[in-house]
This record gives sequence, C-alpha cells and structure tokens, in this order.
Amino acid sequence: MKPLGIYIHIPFCLSKCAYCDFYSKCGNKNEYKEYTDAVISHISEAHLRSSHYEVDTIYFGGGTPTAIGEKNLIKILGAILRSFRVSENCEVTCEANPNSVTYPMLKRLRRAGFNRLSFGMQSADRAELRVLGRTHTFDDVRAAVEMARRAKFSNLSLDLMYGLPSQTVESFLDSLDAAITLSPEHISCYSLKIEEGTPLAERPEALFLPSDDEQADMYLAAVTRLRDEGYEQYEISNFAKEGYHSRHNMKYWTLGEYWGFGPSAHSLVGKKRFSYIRDTALYIDAIENHDEVIDRIEAINESARCGEYLMLGLRTRDGISGDVLEKRYLTYFDEIEKVLLKYHKTGHAEFDGHKWSLTPEGFLISNRIIGDVLDALESSEHLVRPLNGYVRKE
Repeated sequence: MKPLGIYIHIPFCLSKCAYCDFYSKCGNKNEYKEYTDAVISHISEAHLRSSHYEVDTIYFGGGTPTAIGEKNLIKILGAILRSFRVSENCEVTCEANPNSVTYPMLKRLRRAGFNRLSFGMQSADRAELRVLGRTHTFDDVRAAVEMARRAKFSNLSLDLMYGLPSQTVESFLDSLDAAITLSPEHISCYSLKIEEGTPLAERPEALFLPSDDEQADMYLAAVTRLRDEGYEQYEISNFAKEGYHSRHNMKYWTLGEYWGFGPSAHSLVGKKRFSYIRDTALYIDAIENHDEVIDRIEAINESARCGEYLMLGLRTRDGISGDVLEKRYLTYFDEIEKVLLKYHKTGHAEFDGHKWSLTPEGFLISNRIIGDVLDALESSEHLVRPLNGYVRKE
C-alpha cells in the first residue's frame, strides 16, 4: 500500500483577516451544510481510485475549519474513514482560530478521531493582532490550549508571524516566549507577506514594516530561542519537539502523494498534479451535477520532479543528497555541488557527510540559493541506466 495524505479545504471564516489572500469567505449554516454534503460526495467518488493507497495523514485547513461546526467536520472525517483505507496511527489535524472553539467541540472532535490541532495565534500583542484583523487575544489562545489539553489532545501547534507593521525584535520575542509558555509540541513562524488586493495592502500601516535586517534578526533569534527550548527546526518555518513534526506537511516537502478536496485544493497523485475550481458555489454545483471540478492538471515528468526535489528538499533540514539525485533522477551532482560548496564557505550551507542542507542563515536567502542550484541543474549532465550500470547520456 502506498501512503497518501488527504487535505480538506474548508473555505469559510467567521471574518476575513486583513492580510489573507487564501481562498476563503464568510458563510452561513445553509452553505456549511451544502458544502459538507458536496465534499462527502466527492470523497465517496474518489475512493474508487484509491484501492492501492493507505491514508496516513488527514489535514483540515482553510479558512477556519471550525467555523462550520464540529458536526460537519466529524461527518467529513467519517466519510474519509468509510471510503479510504486509513492507518491506525493516522495523523488527523484540524486548524482553528483560538476564539472559534469550545471545550465540548474539542471533546467531540477528539472522540471522533482528530488528534492534532493547529491554532492561529500569530501574536500575543493586542495592537499587532488588530493590525492583522485578528479577532482573538492571547487570553483566547491560552484558554483554547487549556481546553484542548482537557479534551486529551497531546499534539498542539501554534502559528506565529514576524515582520508585522511596527513590530520590533523585542515584541516578536515576547510573543514567541508567550507561545513557549503554553508548551505546544509544534511552533510555526512565518514572515508576513503583504499581497496586493488584501485590505492590509491599502492601509498606511503597511508602510511601517520592519527592515529586511530587522526581520532577519527576528528569524535568527527565533531559531536560537526555540532550539534552546527543545524545538528542532525541521523546515524553514517549522519547529517541533522530538517526534512531533507535521507528518502531513512533510508530504509537500518530500514529494509525497496527497489528495485535496474542496475549491482551490491542490493534489499530487501518481504523476499528476491538479487543483479544483476556486469558487465554492461552482464546486458544490459541479459535484451535485457530476460535472468536472478540476481547474488545472499537469503531468509531472522526471525532469520536473528532479527540480522539485532540489527546491523542496533545500527548504528542510534533511536537505538533498547527491546519491538520490544520481540514482533516482539520473543526474550528475557535480555542478550543483559546486554551488553548495560556494555557499558552504559563506556559512549558508552545510554537509554532514551524506546530505547537503541550508543553515538558518542560508534559509534567509534560500530563494537565491535555490535559484542558483536550479540554474546548475540546467547545465548538469544526465544519466541513462543500462543493465550494467550508469553511463553518460550521448
């Protein structure tokens, strides 16, 4: 059986955050029911093509999944459990805003099979939260974590943001320390990127972003503080206590297979990558009428997969391997290694004897390094594999 992750996109929020450009909207109870029914129908149809897969991660993201209520979430999870072969130790995550949950809700979710929660904390500073359009406070975060522990959740994640308007290194570290005091198993730290078309982009606060150097100081301070508190950095923005990395998100970074459901959801199944239409009403209508819901689809050849291996692998602390590149993707590592050796001299890359990875300082300029690595890939010689070994391609 091949491992498979399932992603369920819940496109509803109780209110839209000022910085958000993900596909989401405010909804009502009728829409929640119609949407739940449509997703369940879609899942029921999809299982016919999943006989050789075993689901080992399930992730409810959004939007705010808890906006539709625990009954609808449990119905969707039940459809997955009925339609797919699901492993006994499957990781089942639900994202939530801190002020969108109650103890009875979390207790019901835990009994139904959810075993991991990810709360969008973002900051512990009231002024910073107001700028972001967040409707919760740090007191709400603390209360949500306490309720989750009472409901027997032993795997919690908190999301934080840095690089916020008027934020300082000190105020960011205050928020990080506040998160650490709650002892979550996992912490994510993302930099704010102001996207065109979002409310925040039109506000004067957007002009008061910390400088690149200040944001770099925030990031490196977070890496050090979290390491000292027992959180291992396993990806650019993600830190976890031992054994608590996000197994679902690792699928994205290691080219694992995953199947998404819902408008705008993306999938990588077999050698095809596809996404669904970015409109909730059209998605529901297409499912009800058995019409096409796929918006885009592309076949992934080995050349593209090789580039993705390098690009995604360098986002993680596991890094990339010359042996993997040559044996799996039939490409010589020489030119790429030259690039990495250059960055090794500047302290941005490191080699452990088996794999190359980026240092925290390297993660700060990862786009530049990955661009240079992909340029080197273009000039690399490729291999063919005859019966007696490897030879250069003529």
